[in-house]
Amino acid sequence: MTIKNLLIIILLAASISACKSKVEKIHPSVESITESIYASGIIKSKDQYQAFANVNGIIDSVFVESGDSVKKGDKILTISNEAQKLNKENAALTAAYADINANQGKLNEAKLMIQLSRNKMKNDSALFYRLSALWKEQIGTKVALEQSELTYQNSKNAYYSAIVNYNDLKRQISLTSSQTKKSLQISSKMEGDYTVKSELDGIVYSIEKSKGEMVSIQTPLAIVGDANNFILEMQVDEYDILKIKKNLDVLVTMDSYKGEVFKAKVTKINPIMNERSKTFLVEAEFNKKPPRLYPNIVFEANIIVNSKDKALLIPRNYLINDSTVLNSNKVKVKVHIGLKDYQKVEILSGLTTQDEIIKPTE
Repeated sequence: MTIKNLLIIILLAASISACKSKVEKIHPSVESITESIYASGIIKSKDQYQAFANVNGIIDSVFVESGDSVKKGDKILTISNEAQKLNKENAALTAAYADINANQGKLNEAKLMIQLSRNKMKNDSALFYRLSALWKEQIGTKVALEQSELTYQNSKNAYYSAIVNYNDLKRQISLTSSQTKKSLQISSKMEGDYTVKSELDGIVYSIEKSKGEMVSIQTPLAIVGDANNFILEMQVDEYDILKIKKNLDVLVTMDSYKGEVFKAKVTKINPIMNERSKTFLVEAEFNKKPPRLYPNIVFEANIIVNSKDKALLIPRNYLINDSTVLNSNKVKVKVHIGLKDYQKVEILSGLTTQDEIIKPTE
């Protein structure tokens, strides 16, 4: 090795040693700090839902397109229901045939039988009592009296039987009429099952199927939601969920609005954890929503859990195990920490602005 090479090595070693000996030092500073919890999620229209049919079949007509406004009860699409229409017509005919008014003739006939049997009973009764009176005076025959009594009893039984028949017929007609009307209502309801209607005033965000396609009750047909109100659905880690409360401020950023930050507030905390992702669903609403929004836009959010205007702060990378720092003499000093953000941490006790601390070596 030449002297020149040896000098170069010595200079490099001295330079490296000097770099290693350079220590980063700071003093704690008083600044504002905000502690927040990061969350990501998607935007959904308020009351957004997927529309399904109640029956299987083939789509007969589609009445709206994606982006159309709808009112509650407006038709979205219908499924072919020719057989059901025939069933409804048949139920309507049966209900009309069984209606009480349509059977009034039968009731009148049964009522007339009561009247006739009552009149006959009265006549037979009068004859029987007349013959009884004559028999007491030894006029007439016993056979004629007994025959008259038997005829009177038969006519009396026939009268009571006519009353029972009338009441039974009335109950039967009433029952049949009610049953057929219920069948017609059920048939009408089933006919309604072939029509998918909007459940709210809003927008049809998506139509998933076209006319002529076969669908089942498990097939999503459309997505409908509120046109003006939106919900921020965020996934919050189980580690942070206990810090989340209603009405906390949320700062929202979206790729759709680069460089802009929107404010929102926490409105709902769903109390069950997703076992797969180990997260909780937290909902928020904009204080003032952006000019235009669409469902399923992705966003990032910071949920503000605490803030302080004047706090004693140091960089987080100066903190050792969340409990100690190194002073200028490389002596460990115990500290108590408070709020933390992504870069700095609050020192509650153990340091002042006059103290000098050094950054720990890796």
